[in-house]
Amino acid sequence: MTPNNPFLISEYLSPDYFCDRKQETEDLLRNLYNGWSITLVAPRRIGKTGLIKNAFYLLREQHPEINTYYIDIMGTQCLNDFVQMLGGAVLGTLDNDWQKALKHVTDVVKSCRPTLVFDEQSGAPKISLDVNVENQETTLKEICDYLRESEKTCYIAIDEFQRIAEYPEKGTEALLRSQIQFMPNVKFIFAGSQRHMLELMFNDAGRPFYRSTRSATLASIPESAYYEFASAFFVKQGRTLPGDVFHALYARVYGHTWYVQALLKELYSYAGIVDMNQLDVAFHSLVMDNSSFYEMQYNSYTPTVRRVIKAIASEGIVAEVNSAAFIQKYRLKAASTVSTALKGLVENDVVCRTEQGCRLYDPFFASWLRRLS
Repeated sequence: MTPNNPFLISEYLSPDYFCDRKQETEDLLRNLYNGWSITLVAPRRIGKTGLIKNAFYLLREQHPEINTYYIDIMGTQCLNDFVQMLGGAVLGTLDNDWQKALKHVTDVVKSCRPTLVFDEQSGAPKISLDVNVENQETTLKEICDYLRESEKTCYIAIDEFQRIAEYPEKGTEALLRSQIQFMPNVKFIFAGSQRHMLELMFNDAGRPFYRSTRSATLASIPESAYYEFASAFFVKQGRTLPGDVFHALYARVYGHTWYVQALLKELYSYAGIVDMNQLDVAFHSLVMDNSSFYEMQYNSYTPTVRRVIKAIASEGIVAEVNSAAFIQKYRLKAASTVSTALKGLVENDVVCRTEQGCRLYDPFFASWLRRLS
């Protein structure tokens, strides 16, 4: 499939439309090959999902006998949701025939009744589970038994893995760890965006997953590699992406992958010469597309929080949010009040801390806020 616009936002097609990350992909695959499970921590929208899917794509080409799975559990609310999602992803896939698969799964998963259904989007067959809350732990064990007894190599990526720590059921981490450690043929990628929670889960000696994986992080794609990737598509279109325009684009969104892709996608859809004026038009268009959402988000904050985020947005990056100079310049309240507001903003991924200081996570939201001043 050849997309009309090569700058993909939420989907993954092939390495042809995936920018760089060669070393990260190589490291991920090497560690999986060598028997490691991996904790992959990265800010939202920096490209961790794309990295996983790129690695799995290449893996399937090189080793088609290896089975790969990706599930995103951000939307799950409890252990039951998790069990149903995991079961739906893996059950039946290790059998050669779906009728035999259903019988096999029924023989292994006795705590609930598996049924063969067809995916609404792809039409592909899959196993569906109606998991009883009273039996959810047993069902999880049976799913793991299915994987383990197959003796086939499987790599399972669980995105936003920190979500399990928020389930109402106590002991979910211990339950999962007790099953995973006895599955020598299955390795996991535990991915997530909330660094603090994942560090506690994997680096606290009192937690079940303590030091059970290798750790990996993702930084921004280097500007030079991104420019080489992007400019090639514009050349194929019969246009030129000037280096100074891309540099301005990259700097304006701090090299954050999703926002770089969004701007490139918008620019690619235009006709004519790519210049600073087109970049300004593209940036403004994307900000305005989200203005209703930004307004609702802004109005949901307390007056103190509004003042803090407007002040940070006005500065771009603030080295010391609690400094007297910054507080006085924007007539904020006491440093303790600003600290409390900042803590909540960081925890909710509205503000991010970088080596240079604090800034709004979403550069489009920051631009929208500056328009209020």
